[in-house]
Amino acid sequence: MDRPFRSDCPIASALDIVGDRWSLLVIRNLMLGARSFRQMQAAPERIATNILSDRLKRLVEAGLAVEQRAIAGSGSRGGYVLTPAGADLLPVLQEIAKWGVAHLTDRRPIPEAFLATTPALLLNSADKPLS
Repeated sequence: MDRPFRSDCPIASALDIVGDRWSLLVIRNLMLGARSFRQMQAAPERIATNILSDRLKRLVEAGLAVEQRAIAGSGSRGGYVLTPAGADLLPVLQEIAKWGVAHLTDRRPIPEAFLATTPALLLNSADKPLS
């Protein structure tokens, strides 16, 4: 990663990578089975294309996601998958989701499959959505 960290604090450093408004939502979308730019853009939060492009680039640079290149002549632009480091954020997102349901009113329930999975299972089932 080219950007310097603000400090040697692991929390501050992690937030330098995923602490903005969109990065964890992009990671969530990857965990839920989105692979293409178009699928991620279709999420209910309606991320702007320039922001989505920037966050995907940052996540790839930070080693949290990998861009899969399309095979020449396939007509596909490729897609994105999580790396093991990206999948290791699953317990963090599970706890944030639980907190949101417990402390914020009128939130939709968390999909059981999302709560029941682990980073290892997530990586082994990269082609199967959790939603």
